[in-house]
Amino acid sequence: MSSLPRRGKSVAKAPTSEELPSFLNSTSESEEEEEEWEPKSKIARRPRLPKKTEAKTKKAAAPQSTVARKMVKKVAIKEEMDVSLPIAPVEDNKMQLLKPKEEDAGTKPKYLNQKPEVPKKREINSFQGKNHNSLVSDEKPSTSFPVVKQEKCEEEFAFDEPPSKKIKLNACPEGKPVKNLGGNKIKEEFEMNWDIVQALSEITNVEAWVCANLIRLFQEENTIPFIARYRKELINNLEADALREVQQTLEELRTVAKKTHTMIQKLKKEGKLTSCLLKGLLNCRTLEELDHVSAPYKTGSKGTKAQRAKQLGLEPAALSLLQNPMELNLFSYIRPNTKGLANIQEVEAGVQHILADIFAKDKDTLDFIRKLCQQRYISIQSTLAKVSSKNGNEKDIDKFQLYHEFSCNIKNIQHHQILAINRGENLKILTVKVNIPDGVKNEFCWWCVNERWRPKQFLKPEFMRILRSSVEDAYKRLIYPLLCREFRSKLTSDAEKESVMMFGRNLRQLLLTSPVRGRTLMGVDPGYKHGCKLAIISPTSQILHTDVVYLHSGQGFREAEKIKRLLLQYNCSTVVIGNGTACRETEAYFADLIMKKYFAPLDVVYCIVSEAGASIYSVSPEACKEMPDLDPNLRSAVSIARRVQDPLAELVKIEPKHIGVGMYQHDVSQTLLKATLDSVVEECVSFVGVDINICSEILLRHIAGLNTNRAKNIIEWREKNGPFINREQLKEVKGLGPKTFQQCAGFIRFNQEYIKTFCSNKKNELGSRALLTKAGALGKKKSKLTPCALQQPNPLDQTCIHPESYNIAMRFLSLIGGNANDIGKSDMQQKVNAVIQKEGLEGTAKRLNTTVHTLQLIIDGLTQPEGYDIRTDFDKPDFKRSIVCFEDLSVGAVLTGKVENATPFGVFVDIGVGKSGLIPVRNITEAKLSKVKKRRSLGLGPGERVEVKVLNVDIPRLRITLDLIRVL
Repeated sequence: MSSLPRRGKSVAKAPTSEELPSFLNSTSESEEEEEEWEPKSKIARRPRLPKKTEAKTKKAAAPQSTVARKMVKKVAIKEEMDVSLPIAPVEDNKMQLLKPKEEDAGTKPKYLNQKPEVPKKREINSFQGKNHNSLVSDEKPSTSFPVVKQEKCEEEFAFDEPPSKKIKLNACPEGKPVKNLGGNKIKEEFEMNWDIVQALSEITNVEAWVCANLIRLFQEENTIPFIARYRKELINNLEADALREVQQTLEELRTVAKKTHTMIQKLKKEGKLTSCLLKGLLNCRTLEELDHVSAPYKTGSKGTKAQRAKQLGLEPAALSLLQNPMELNLFSYIRPNTKGLANIQEVEAGVQHILADIFAKDKDTLDFIRKLCQQRYISIQSTLAKVSSKNGNEKDIDKFQLYHEFSCNIKNIQHHQILAINRGENLKILTVKVNIPDGVKNEFCWWCVNERWRPKQFLKPEFMRILRSSVEDAYKRLIYPLLCREFRSKLTSDAEKESVMMFGRNLRQLLLTSPVRGRTLMGVDPGYKHGCKLAIISPTSQILHTDVVYLHSGQGFREAEKIKRLLLQYNCSTVVIGNGTACRETEAYFADLIMKKYFAPLDVVYCIVSEAGASIYSVSPEACKEMPDLDPNLRSAVSIARRVQDPLAELVKIEPKHIGVGMYQHDVSQTLLKATLDSVVEECVSFVGVDINICSEILLRHIAGLNTNRAKNIIEWREKNGPFINREQLKEVKGLGPKTFQQCAGFIRFNQEYIKTFCSNKKNELGSRALLTKAGALGKKKSKLTPCALQQPNPLDQTCIHPESYNIAMRFLSLIGGNANDIGKSDMQQKVNAVIQKEGLEGTAKRLNTTVHTLQLIIDGLTQPEGYDIRTDFDKPDFKRSIVCFEDLSVGAVLTGKVENATPFGVFVDIGVGKSGLIPVRNITEAKLSKVKKRRSLGLGPGERVEVKVLNVDIPRLRITLDLIRVL
């Protein structure tokens, strides 16, 4: 039985207060115009659902009576209960997407601005595209989004209903690439004075309708790989990195809303909540603003100067100075025996503190000073701290030499500079401050006195003096510190996000390194005292032999005989050396033997691979389970060899942050870092795909929609029942419900040759059993048929086509006159090209009543050769036979190398001299990058091969500066 759609669980969590820098405990985002929040007085009504027998589409129903609404509610609930199997066959009602008109490109659909009369619960559930009569229909949708047929009027569409039930929406203009149910109004758990869709759109620069779609998709527990591949029309073809950014920003906004309402409940319980304070809290968009507004009311706070003045009864005097100064007499507030009211100076000071508090918390005032700062030169400065210069570690101080006297405009400062300054400040080596020019203060004070807070009546000179002093006090004591915290919080937040995103991009590039298949490899984990650990693995990753050789203790010649014997015995001509301790000496050792042709007749080559995380993995529970009888030191040699044979399958076993391709990874939010890197691993594994019948449990758990328990259940089912025959069998696995199947099915592959052979053998076995039963086993019970015996292989299961689109794929095959058994062959490519050239992609999609994105995915799946791997477009390891020394380098020399790491300030390249060279970011231009490869960003990524020129060699500091010539 299907279950109700579950609430979306977040993947990327907002950073906690403990993970933020020392100078603040909250983050800050850009401020936007906010509307006053008012509780909704009306309950949204549900539109009447048209009858099944009606063929034409119905307009949204008018408001109904109470009885009618109850009946509709019952129908809606029943529909939700019956429809949560998104892959079940439904009648073909594909949505016809239209190209946006030029004049409509910058406008919003009319229905986005309508009042939210669409039922809230229906908004969330409707994106799954589930149809309550799906079990009796014949065809499957190509996407789980509500789909429609094109009517006579192109501006009228039906949403979330099968053909017999259609709701026509006239308000939706032609040209939107996707239609959005219920507009952009999203019902959030915690309501604020700002709209979460609009705020998300402004912060991430993503269209509002895309943000609304993404919020619903995340609420329905859709994974990023699934959305990026199978819901392109809903997200305007955004990439996975952009989806992650939206998801993280959404979590941050929800964290602010949740903390705001927690604070409201707390203040309400304590009796401190006023209407003005409530409005201020509900206007907060960042944790920094929330902290500014709520700080005086926190438990344990001594209270502000303004609060103490209010307790003395000076608030009426302060308000009177602004509203009705002619009748104000401050001398009447003097109480000689009361502290704070003893004389006229204390009374004036109290009034000044109250006015300063009013000014500092006024939204218009803060908006003005922020806008003013955007137009002026605001700089961040760092200097060597006095304490560190006396007591600090000289080595640590020298690391921050660049920032001992540093100043930069906050608009131009680089992300890595912010992280370096923050680290220096946390180590108490640097002193950091934000410098706002005096001109900002002067203009702000003039504006406050003469415009924003100009009294309604004439002010006496002594009152005008109090007003000016209050404005200056508000700026110096309250507003300036707030601005400094906001600037630094925003800079740090942006720098952390960029650092995490850079880590994610580098990790993706590393995971998608092209595998080296069909070779027997020797993995070498170098070492001095404890020797070099060797492991020889077969082309199928089986361990053939392990050993230890002592190459650097005077026994090199004798050990060379052992190595030669092993290489010849296993016909191994490729050596993989880890880049850890003794790597340089081990590389020189093998290079010397190769140059002397010691291993003849074998033509031996070697490559250097990063061994980051290998030692951690070798003692992990996964390694103990996989190689129980092997010494941990030898396990690392096996891991090093497998990193070249299949980098993705091996690197997923290691926690991503231990792979070491990031920058300042220990200075950023660990929660954000882990969520992003886990998401990147899931994206890479899913997009490459896994063969369900041979993949490991560790690899399987990283598929979109799966986790440790579900992967374990799949492996147990496979061991108990034999190999999976088709994707539908996944539904028989415990814990794989309709939603999980929807998320993971498209990323799981089946080797058709293996499946056909298995089914043929099983069929013969069952046939022989039947003959035996007829011959003499009449008294025995009939043997139970295995699940595999009743299943038939589906050729589409070897492609990236999702099961929900199989019906469209079969109709496309009949249209081109193709056969499913010819998938990946040249004949299929020719037939597809012929139809597309004749009718065009959009025309064919319209004929099949599907979307262009879905059709393109089907074409890719049908035409890609069998066993296609997206990693073939990425670079392979750089195999070498000789070595170059650091001292051999000369300025102007042209070399080839492999990118090791990428940072915002440049790219580190391994040019084979034991020390990576740096290509500064200014030397990486678009003209030098490859035009063939599809680039996610302007920068290079780990694993790419480049041709470089040596610009400078600094031997004492072991630094090499390079210039990029081209990408190989």
